[in-house]
Amino acid sequence: MTDINALKTEITSEIEAARTPAALDDVRVTVLGKKGRITALMKTLGGMDPEERKTVGAALNVLKDEIAELIKRQEKALKKQALDERLATETLDVTLSTRPERSGKIHPISQTMEEMVGIFGAMGFSVAEGPDIEDDWHNFTALNFPPGHPAREMQDTFFLPEDPSEEGELAKKLLRTHTSAVQIRHMKD
Repeated sequence: MTDINALKTEITSEIEAARTPAALDDVRVTVLGKKGRITALMKTLGGMDPEERKTVGAALNVLKDEIAELIKRQEKALKKQALDERLATETLDVTLSTRPERSGKIHPISQTMEEMVGIFGAMGFSVAEGPDIEDDWHNFTALNFPPGHPAREMQDTFFLPEDPSEEGELAKKLLRTHTSAVQIRHMKD
């Protein structure tokens, strides 16, 4: 029995000393393999008397199971250590897209508008922009549309609720019906 305890201590220290999976596998083969130390001891059981064989056989089986468990734990620890080392050195950003983004193309209408702005800009003209929601004065009155003009009718113009913070024609809001309202604003400035 003391030989089995000494063998267990020796094998345990060999398992703990193994720092790579290959070294641990070598320990497993030399201890538990076909020609391993525990296997060799199991083969000697046949020459023992029945009482001794029963005691030594049970002790060897317990030792074999304990050693297999120690090897399994050490293997797991080595794998975890290798993974931790790899993760510490690896700088791969898994949130990055693997496919390159395809850039789109400019819409033909936008391209034409940009070309026109460039041509007219070269001739000295400039682009003026104004609000899409306009007041009645800038949209009609400043352009001399009389109150009964057909352009002021409900079917041609989208009127919005009046703005209580303004008075008169400025309180009447509508969607801009033409670009001349922007020209009025531009000429006023």
